[in-house]
Amino acid sequence: MRRLRNRLAGALLSVLALSLTATGCGGSSEATPGGGGDSTSSPAGASVANRVEPLAQRPEPRLPVTVPSADGERVTVEAAERIVPLSGSLSEIVFTIGLGDRVVARDVTATFEQAAKLPVVTRGHDVSAESVLSLRPDLVLAETTTGPEEAVDQIRAAGVPVLFVEAAKGLDDVGPRIRAVADALGVPAAGKELTRRSEQRIEAVRGDVPHGEKPRVAFLYLRGSASVYLIGGKDSGAGSLIEAAGAVDAGAASGLDKDFTAITSEALVKAAPDAILVMSKGLESVGGVDGLVKIPGVAQTPAGMDRRIVSVEDGVLLNYGPRTDQVLKSVVAQLYGEDGAK
Repeated sequence: MRRLRNRLAGALLSVLALSLTATGCGGSSEATPGGGGDSTSSPAGASVANRVEPLAQRPEPRLPVTVPSADGERVTVEAAERIVPLSGSLSEIVFTIGLGDRVVARDVTATFEQAAKLPVVTRGHDVSAESVLSLRPDLVLAETTTGPEEAVDQIRAAGVPVLFVEAAKGLDDVGPRIRAVADALGVPAAGKELTRRSEQRIEAVRGDVPHGEKPRVAFLYLRGSASVYLIGGKDSGAGSLIEAAGAVDAGAASGLDKDFTAITSEALVKAAPDAILVMSKGLESVGGVDGLVKIPGVAQTPAGMDRRIVSVEDGVLLNYGPRTDQVLKSVVAQLYGEDGAK
């Protein structure tokens, strides 16, 4: 049931997990955390730091607590000494709250520097219950899109509390996700503080977005070696970010109601994007901008003709968490240029 309720929110993660298995690219443990400089592929764009910034004061959990889980259960957390977040986004929240030293494993998408040396126990939709249980966790944090469901059920059956957090769909989810994790860790005040900091930083970036005619931006999901070429629609998860950057989601505006649709020349012409938003590993997988414009239909769009491409690292683009202000700043800088000119 939880998979059905959240299939749209998790569509991107599903495709990502498939392409990770098939190609080994995108958000992988080989993403050289801390190396390679910027997390974005555009030298002109503001970069997303490859480290999270913990709160100034490390909180001390007050446990036990009983909290609601997004799958409808109520979960009692007795201890939080050995935490296993089953997504990069949830890992980012735990580390930024200040309890990263309690995290004992990571998802393949947790590519930020502080988590780099942790063992990988899951690839989003390929959770290894045996690997998780071997680390003797006292709390597992999961997305409502985490799977397979049988593996998560196996972890719960072993007596380990599993808290489900609603999958991120947009900027409005930043605060609720942070507070859900913080409440489960017994540090609600830290959750409120991090929420306030994150939302203030996002609003500060939004305040710097240039005014004027709104560019049309299409979100393309690419995995060249797996022949996966998709254009995002209404439920891709990128719409909120695109709109916050002062732009129009070209896919949704052209009538694409699904989360993702296979790229066709017709779909791209109808979307008519002025710019294209991609994940950096996806752009790399098709041979960079030169390869991207060779995909049928791309060269005929205003974005393709102007080679106006915005790229952000896979592991952070749609996290909607503590680094979302940096993601938004990068998108704005690449979309309009450092001087704000379109």
